[in-house]
Amino acid sequence: MSVLARAWASYSSVEKRNIGIYIAGIMFYKLGLEFFNGSITTLATDRFNAANTFTKLGAAQGINQAAQCVGAILIAPLVKKFPTRSVLSTAIILFALMTALLLIVDAATGGHFKDLNTNKARYGSWPPNLIFLIWTISGICYGMVELIRRVIPADIVGGDVNKLRRMDAVVHVFYEVAGTAGAFASSSAISRWGNNYSFFLTPVFFAIAGGIWIFISILNFKSSAGVAEELDAQGLSAVDKSKKPAKNILVSIGRGFVGFGESVWVGAKLIFTNRAFVWLLPSYAIALYLHRFLENSLAPAFAKRTLTVSAWSQIIVGGSNFGELLGALSVFLLSDSVPTPLPWLRFDALALNIVWVLPAFAKIATNNVSWAWKVAGCFIPISMGWAAGDVSLAAYIQSALTDSHFKHPTVSALGAVMAFLYATYIVVNAVLSTVLGKVIDKDFKEHKNIVKSLEMVGGVHFTVACTVILASTFIPKGAFAFNPKSLGSIKGSRPAEDRQSDDGDEHGGDSKNEKEVIVSSIKGDSSNKSVTAV
Repeated sequence: MSVLARAWASYSSVEKRNIGIYIAGIMFYKLGLEFFNGSITTLATDRFNAANTFTKLGAAQGINQAAQCVGAILIAPLVKKFPTRSVLSTAIILFALMTALLLIVDAATGGHFKDLNTNKARYGSWPPNLIFLIWTISGICYGMVELIRRVIPADIVGGDVNKLRRMDAVVHVFYEVAGTAGAFASSSAISRWGNNYSFFLTPVFFAIAGGIWIFISILNFKSSAGVAEELDAQGLSAVDKSKKPAKNILVSIGRGFVGFGESVWVGAKLIFTNRAFVWLLPSYAIALYLHRFLENSLAPAFAKRTLTVSAWSQIIVGGSNFGELLGALSVFLLSDSVPTPLPWLRFDALALNIVWVLPAFAKIATNNVSWAWKVAGCFIPISMGWAAGDVSLAAYIQSALTDSHFKHPTVSALGAVMAFLYATYIVVNAVLSTVLGKVIDKDFKEHKNIVKSLEMVGGVHFTVACTVILASTFIPKGAFAFNPKSLGSIKGSRPAEDRQSDDGDEHGGDSKNEKEVIVSSIKGDSSNKSVTAV
């Protein structure tokens, strides 16, 4: 507790006030998010045609991820032109309206709350494929909020690395506490009111969050290096890096799309030409995909096809969220003892094999909620390993680039690497979630259960991934140590066409030296955890 007390004492009274307000708002935001994500996922599993339920679910989730990327690009120029707290409050209110849209459509077409006598949901007459549109629009708003949510810490405490690190840690703890509670509460809400109305509290929670956030002080850091580098890490700083700054917001947005594309290209060259980074492709992008697939596909599939109650998938997700909380806390408490992400990544890789319990449980499970709780317990160590690896990897990427000689006129090294990794995750998630969803649908159609498909898309799939991730952790220099102290650097390894003369530059690198600003080293949502590195 003395560590926490000293950390809290390092903030000024204004910073403490703003951090408290921000945490209060983010807990309401996370509660609303869990209600909405749980409801729309179970709604999709119940309303999509049984023959292609999980094929469509995977496709819808892939589109949602891409929409989050678009939302981040749309909002990036606004963050630098208006007070961050005002943009954040406006974005969350817009998100609230988009989530309410499905409630309005369902009510207008004859939908009602779940009939408690028959225990059956009463849906409106709207076509189930409308879920694609709703999920896409809400994904854009989600991306807007997530980008600002990662920018505002630098707005509150400035560019001080230590303050940002501590603030991110504290915020993430409260974020996952709300996420765990929200997932469990969402399951009860779906069972009681039906998944077409169980998220009626989402717009309320979002509105409360927006109302709370508006009380954050109008701060003076929105043009500081801290916020600028927050955008760098999202691959979106190019909207303000042109030779002739644009006053037209549409031009700025267009530059954002171009800048993101350029970041992806430069990031690919950085990753594939550096031993210190090439291993990040499986360890970051693939690991992130596996975590999303675990929560967004395997949990709903097991709940719907094995336990026959789609609402129980949120109990499983609640266990996963609790595991993320433990993972983030572990990194926070052991950051001095474990200086690199490799031990966490190896634990993450080995924990993936726990997924083999799903086909084993599917053979003996009954229509009893206790099985959902058992699976939730098994998901705790899996998600704990992922969260610990994810958090420490973000910090490693920033640290490795701090002394980099990389130079580019419009793209930061950090933004390029993160943009490529996230773009890779989006593609992998969109393709494999759809293809493997089809495997689950085909298995259920032929055998009326999903035991064989769980063995393939769960057990074999995750064991192969375990092998790939585990092998990748031995690529960087010094990686054969159990707990390596460093993993080398990328000095002198930048792409040839991006190299510029270092004459007259003592350090041979960017004048800013890629300051260590913790951009989203400890994230929420896991998940969402969402626009993790757009």
